[in-house]
Amino acid sequence: MNIVQIIIRIAKIIFLILVVAVPTASYAERIKDLASIQGVRENQLLGYGLVAGLDNSGDMTTQTPFTVQSVISMLTQMGVSLPPNITLQLKNVAAVMVTAMLPPFARPGQAIDVTVSSMGNAKSLRGGTLLMTPLKGADGQVYAMSQGNLLVGGVGAAAGNAKVQVNHLSVGRIPGGATIERSVPTVLGQGDYIHLELKAMDFTTATRLAVAINSALSPSTEIAAALDGRTIQVRAPTGSARVAFVSQVENLQVDPAQGGARVIVNARTGSVVMNQTVTLDNCAISHGNLTVVINTDITVSQPNPFSQGKTVQVAKSTIDIQSDKGGLVMLNKGVTLGEVVKALNSIGATPQDLLAILQAMKSAGALRAELEII
Repeated sequence: MNIVQIIIRIAKIIFLILVVAVPTASYAERIKDLASIQGVRENQLLGYGLVAGLDNSGDMTTQTPFTVQSVISMLTQMGVSLPPNITLQLKNVAAVMVTAMLPPFARPGQAIDVTVSSMGNAKSLRGGTLLMTPLKGADGQVYAMSQGNLLVGGVGAAAGNAKVQVNHLSVGRIPGGATIERSVPTVLGQGDYIHLELKAMDFTTATRLAVAINSALSPSTEIAAALDGRTIQVRAPTGSARVAFVSQVENLQVDPAQGGARVIVNARTGSVVMNQTVTLDNCAISHGNLTVVINTDITVSQPNPFSQGKTVQVAKSTIDIQSDKGGLVMLNKGVTLGEVVKALNSIGATPQDLLAILQAMKSAGALRAELEII
């Protein structure tokens, strides 16, 4: 190794040290919390079935004909013949959709939990039993069979026009309610490498993750390299030794990079969430409320005697407009999240008001953050 190669290698080490040793406060997390192994994933399963044994809370067959058709088809497969043109009036049966997640490396015979959801107009699935239902994957193949008693975390009662309900009664779960019949091949890496995929794309975090793997498992040679801001390629041993190697990798500690400044706004609920890196430029905010109150009173208009008129109801409306005193607040450049919240609260801004204020600040270029509306 000549002097030029030595200088280049020293420069690389210094660069990696500068990238990893940032001056901001951070905390270590396990690699298994930051990234996943490429190819190791769950698969969704879906099935259509029937829930029987309900206490007069099943589907109304006049409005859900598919429930009756499903019952007739099931009885036919069991050798039960129904007279033609018969109309079934079922109250204890409900048509449901059954969903489950097939975990990676699952083998035939293992049990998984299932969720049962009513797809008709059943009032409640409480006390019902799911009949044998095949669960299929995206390829149309059957991967599990489900059956069992439903667990519904709710209760309801009705009498006359009064009705009381606690929690949701049209969805239930069956712990261990499905048995896996077919496994999905899961490849733990291709060839000599495995690939780690970050849950959130970040070039700094990807670089730190590769440095942590090299420092802990192979100080002499580099076995990990960041391919981009999300994928890290790691050279791994073959055979059964790969499982132990992955166990070592996923338990290493890494300091994730500080995320970019973001403000998440939920326009439906009025929720506003900001992370700690949100700052503002110099700006002034004025805030005021305009309240419009409309009252309508119903009066009775009586006709004059012997006028052959009719007594009618007359609506009399009054409109009152009130304008609250507006507030003006000055925010200096580089203020922190706590100062932003304190300043907006000082002028009486509600969560709904923050929606408009933050959008206006972003348009004015004073909000140093990515504004995302969900």
